[in-house]
Amino acid sequence: MGEPLQRELPYKLFYKIGETSRLVGVEPYVLRYWETEFPFLKPKKTKTGQRLYTERDIEVIFLIKKMLYEEKYTIDGVRKKLSKIYDNQTYSCESLTKEDILKKVKLRLKEILKMLS
Repeated sequence: MGEPLQRELPYKLFYKIGETSRLVGVEPYVLRYWETEFPFLKPKKTKTGQRLYTERDIEVIFLIKKMLYEEKYTIDGVRKKLSKIYDNQTYSCESLTKEDILKKVKLRLKEILKMLS
């Protein structure tokens, strides 16, 4: 699925728009605009409308940024190219199963235990 993250993310299940903006290096309004242009980029929203991005969302954002800024694709070009990849996939945080979340929590707890040892 896309390229690996270009930098190490702090461990979290969800990232708010401000955090995501800083990690990726684009303004929050750019992320909101990209949501309107790329149907496969749909972060979960809380009841108050706060956007929550997953690591998978951030990977897609890095890919979009690279294609737009480095490879000089147009918005339409990125949409067409990535739609072929993501159209047939369920792409939202609802696709995280309980097992996925438990695996991540277990992994993080092991890391913490190792640090404490």
